[in-house]
Parts: sequence; C-alpha cells; structure tokens
Amino acid sequence: MIVRRIARPLLSTVFIAGGIDSLRSPAPKAQAAGPFLEKSVETLPAAVTQRVPSDPETLVKINAAVQIGAGAMLALGKAPRASSLVLAGTLVPTTLAGHDFWNVDDPQQRAMQRMQFFKNMTMLGGLLIAAVDTEGKPSLGWRGRRAARKAQAKVADAVSTNGETDHALAVVSDRARTAAEQAGERSGELLDAARQRGAVLAHLARERGTELTEVARERGPVLAELAKERGTEFAQLARERGTEWAATASEQGEVLSRRARKQAERALATARAKAAELQD
Repeated sequence: MIVRRIARPLLSTVFIAGGIDSLRSPAPKAQAAGPFLEKSVETLPAAVTQRVPSDPETLVKINAAVQIGAGAMLALGKAPRASSLVLAGTLVPTTLAGHDFWNVDDPQQRAMQRMQFFKNMTMLGGLLIAAVDTEGKPSLGWRGRRAARKAQAKVADAVSTNGETDHALAVVSDRARTAAEQAGERSGELLDAARQRGAVLAHLARERGTELTEVARERGPVLAELAKERGTEFAQLARERGTEWAATASEQGEVLSRRARKQAERALATARAKAAELQD
C-alpha cells in the first residue's frame, strides 16, 4: 500500500538522523547517559553487566549504529516488523537516559525534557504499531491456530480411515475364509471325479494301445518291403549318374584351376611393379 511506503521512511528518519549525529559527536550523549549507566550497573545482575561495555561512548556508538541499520531497513521496507521492534528496543534506554525530566531541577529544562520524553513515547507507539502490521496477511497466532486445527482434522481423518480399514480387513478375511471352505469342498469333488475318470481313461488307453500294436504288426512287413525297393532304385541311379557327375566335376576343377593360375600371375606382376616403384 502507498501509505506504508510513505509512513515507514518518515518514521525511520529521526532514528537515522539521530544515529548519524551520535556517531559524529558521541560525547554529549555519553555524558548524559553516564548516571543512567551507573545506576543500571548497580541494579542489573552481574551476568548481564559483564557482557555490556562499561564505556558510555562505546554504548552510544553501538546504539547509534543499530538505529541507523534498523532505520534504513524500515525505510526500504525490508523486514519492517523486525526492524520496528529493534528500533523500539533502542528507543527505551535512550529515552530513560537522555530525557529523565524527573531528575531535573530547573523548571524550564524539566518542561523541555518532559516534552522530549512524551515525543519518544509517541514514536514508541508508532513503532509498536508498525511491528504488528501484517499488511493484511494472517498473523502468526492465527497461522498457528489454523495449523493446529488442520493437524487435529488430519488425526481425526486418520482415525476414521483406520476404522474403515479394519472393517475392510474383516470383510476380506471373512470372504477368504468362505473361499477356502468352498475350495476344500470342491477339491474333494474334483478328486472323486479324477478317480472315476482315471479308471475310464486307463481302460481306453489299454484298448487303443492294443489296437495300435496290432496295426504295427500288420503294416510292418509292407513298410520294410517298400524301404528295400526304394533303396535299390537310389543305388542304381547313383551307379548310372556317377560317371557323368565325376566328368562334370573334373571339367569344373580344370576351369577353376586355370582361373586361379591367371589371378596369381596378375597379382605377382602387380607386386613386382609396386616393388620397383618403391625401390626408385
């Protein structure tokens, strides 16, 4: 939204400008923060004070650098919620240390410090609003509750699905048991039928075997006589055609021999020519 693009740079301007001024001349702000730092060291536990630098100027410079970085991020719209929280955290000690109007005796100075104090409180309120601004998106709390509801729904679905699965498994088990019982009954019937049919088939095989044996005895001499006659014819044909086949083979052998001799002579002449060329 265009309003956010305008409001964020305006809100971060005072922190960027104040941080640059503190880096250039940290002495005045360090002098003002000295008493507050001493009271904090006396109040806070040793585990905290040992990690905090004791030099006021160093603390002022660190605070200024954080304000410049977080202010630039807020102005550019980079992680605006986190940068707003960081700026709010740096604003609290700065306000308590630099604008403690309740410790000022001069009425005019007290009024001026009181005004600065309330101005910083106003900026703190704006930073808190910017820190919780989700830009129309759901907050983390809403997302967490929604995720919890989804998880509960998934668990409920899983439970119901498991119930349906158990029912389906029971149905399948019953059907398998029924099928097994029917298979047992059918197997007995099939065995009885196989015994009955086996006897009939064995009797038929004996009868067919006897018939085939008798046919083989009757047709055996006839087949043997045919084999002898065919063998004699083939032998006579081989005697008659053997001379012709031998003459043809001899002629073909002489032709192939002459061709091979000519090919060898040509190859030898070619090899001699190539050898002469290589010697030159």
